[in-house]
Amino acid sequence: MKIMRTDLQHAHLRQEEQRLRSKFVRHVKRQYQLYLMILPAIVYFIIFHYAPMYGIQLAFKDFNPKLGITGSPWEGFRHFEKFFNSYQFFRLLRNTIGLSLYQLLAGFPIPIIMALFLNQVKHQRFKKLVQTVTYIPHFISIVVLVGMIHVFLSPSTGLINNVIRGFGYKPVYFLGMPQYFKSIFVFSGIWQNAGWGTIIYLAALAGVNPELYEAARVDGASKLKIIRHVDFPSIMPTIVILFIMNVGRIMNVSFQKALLLQNDLNAEASEIIQTYMYKTGILQMEFEYSTAISLFNTIINVILLILANQVSKKLSENSLW
Repeated sequence: MKIMRTDLQHAHLRQEEQRLRSKFVRHVKRQYQLYLMILPAIVYFIIFHYAPMYGIQLAFKDFNPKLGITGSPWEGFRHFEKFFNSYQFFRLLRNTIGLSLYQLLAGFPIPIIMALFLNQVKHQRFKKLVQTVTYIPHFISIVVLVGMIHVFLSPSTGLINNVIRGFGYKPVYFLGMPQYFKSIFVFSGIWQNAGWGTIIYLAALAGVNPELYEAARVDGASKLKIIRHVDFPSIMPTIVILFIMNVGRIMNVSFQKALLLQNDLNAEASEIIQTYMYKTGILQMEFEYSTAISLFNTIINVILLILANQVSKKLSENSLW
């Protein structure tokens, strides 16, 4: 009896599997246009995002080019220990997190404020002019931007130092002083990206129900009160989602900009994990060591992303998942 019951259960499971498989095939046939549209994105992510993850194992190996990645002997956590015991570890961590937090706190609110006030501007030509002027810096390449910073802050011919000299003070070599590096890095980034960042918030504000504005005006609300009680709550879900995504990238500081602005005098403040990875991995060819640092960086980002998402889910109804 027991054997018969088991056979019946297996037969029932097979029938259920066949039913689900047939249902899935019918669904794919019916919606094949959607699957074809998403196919290029899936292929892109497989080739450029998931296939390279094969190289993560380098972080745990003593890489030998003759043996290849899979043939090289395992080393366990030796490269991680080397990084954690390095005299540069705490300095790199402090610079990376400090620069990223400074960037987040100073730069994140600016596009929100710009979008809220631009949304209240009724003169369309002026509004478009402001949007165009603030968008343009986003299209300047990092190399050109760093060149502009060098020109403006030059101690001999720079505009800023000409003004300082005009007030009777001595010129300052800003890029040679570590205490100025973070502010130069952050505020040049705000200038370049704040206008572009307003696009998402303006798009969110475009979806606000016009009846809410009419009701607020009938109640005699001023523009500031409309911003506070209508606009800001309406874009709050967008703000929360973008904030979570920014927290998830907190260990990723712009490598190109930091490296191009770096010199021997400001290295104390400008040496971050990304520039250190480039120097050890590419210049010194310590591939496995730089892979271990990169993996550590990624794990911290993932942990922060999960924590920020969980906190947001508990405090509000908005979260990434």
